[in-house]
Amino acid sequence: MNMWTIRILFLCLCTMAGYAISQVRPESLQWPASGFLGCVIGAGFGWLLIALDEMLKGFSLRAFSATTFGLALGTVVAKLVDGSGLFDTVEGEAVRWIIRLCLFLGFGYIGIVLAMRSNKEDFSLIIPYVRFVPRHEPVNLLLLDTSVIIDGRITELMATGIIDGIPVVPRFVLEELQRLADSSDALKRERGKRGLDLLKQLQENPKLGIRIHEGDFPEEKGVDTKLIRLARNIGARLYTNDSNLARIASLQDIICVNLHEVARALRASLVPGEPILLRIAKEGRDKGQGVGYLPDGTMVVVSGAQHLVGREVEARVQSTIQTGSGLMVFADLRDQETDTGFISRA
Repeated sequence: MNMWTIRILFLCLCTMAGYAISQVRPESLQWPASGFLGCVIGAGFGWLLIALDEMLKGFSLRAFSATTFGLALGTVVAKLVDGSGLFDTVEGEAVRWIIRLCLFLGFGYIGIVLAMRSNKEDFSLIIPYVRFVPRHEPVNLLLLDTSVIIDGRITELMATGIIDGIPVVPRFVLEELQRLADSSDALKRERGKRGLDLLKQLQENPKLGIRIHEGDFPEEKGVDTKLIRLARNIGARLYTNDSNLARIASLQDIICVNLHEVARALRASLVPGEPILLRIAKEGRDKGQGVGYLPDGTMVVVSGAQHLVGREVEARVQSTIQTGSGLMVFADLRDQETDTGFISRA
C-alpha cells in the first residue's frame, strides 16, 4: 500500500474524530457551526502529524533511542541541579520558573546532542563492564542489482568461494527483470531472460542460500535509489556493474563493489615485446590493420593482419593505451622464424 494512501486514510480518521468530538462535547467549541470547526481542527491535527512524519523521514530507530536516552539523561541532570537548592535564593516565582525551564531545555538539548554523537562503545563508560555485542556473528549480505545478475559472473565467483556471503535479491529487482523479459525489444527481452535463468541457477545452488527481500520503497521512483536505501537499512554490500550507481553509492557511504573494476584489477598486464595468440575478428580502421580480442575482452589492433580475418595469428605487443572504455593493445605480427618462447593468452 502506498504511503500517501495510508496518510489520506489517517487524515480522514482525524477529520471524523474532530467532528465526533464536536458533537459529543459541543460546549467545548463556542461557535455556531461546531461540527465544521471540529472537522477543521481534526484535519489540521492530522496534517500536523503528517508534516512531522515528513520532517522525520530517514530518522532511524537507533537515532530515536539515542535521542530518548540523551533527553532522559539531560532531564535527570537538570532535576538534580534544580533540587540542589542553588536557585532558592532567587526571589519571584516567575523568575524561578524561567530558570527551571532553561535548565531542563538546556540539559535536555545537551544530552540529545551528546547521545547522537556517541557510538555504542561509549555506553560502556556509563554502564561499566558491559559491552553491547551481537549474539551471533554478523551476516555478510550481498545485495545484487539487475546488471550484475544479468552479467552472470557473480554466480561463478560465489561458486569458487572468492566472494563469501548470502546473496540478497530485492523483490523490485525481480520485477525489473520480469519487465525486461516481457519487453517488446528483442535485446532487452534476451537480457531479462538471461537474468532470470541465472537467478534460477543461484536459487538451485544450496550452498549459496539466496534470499528474496520483500522490502520496497514506494515513494522512491528509481531502482538505484531503492537499492541504496535497502543496502543502508540491512547493512549489505552492494554488487553492481553500473558505474554511476557505484559512484552514487560511494558518495553516500555505501560499500559497493563494481565487478568491472574487479575484472580490470585481475587482468594480467601486457608488456611491450610479449607474444600473444589471438584470432583476428575484423578489419581495423586503418589500412592493413586487423582487430582481435583477448579472452577478457581486451581489444588488440594488429598491424599487417587485415588479410588474416578469421584466422588465429601470433603477435607481439608494441604498446598499450588505457581508454575510457578499457585497455587497448597495439601489436605487430610476430616473426616466427626469429622469435621463440611464445605465450598463449587464449
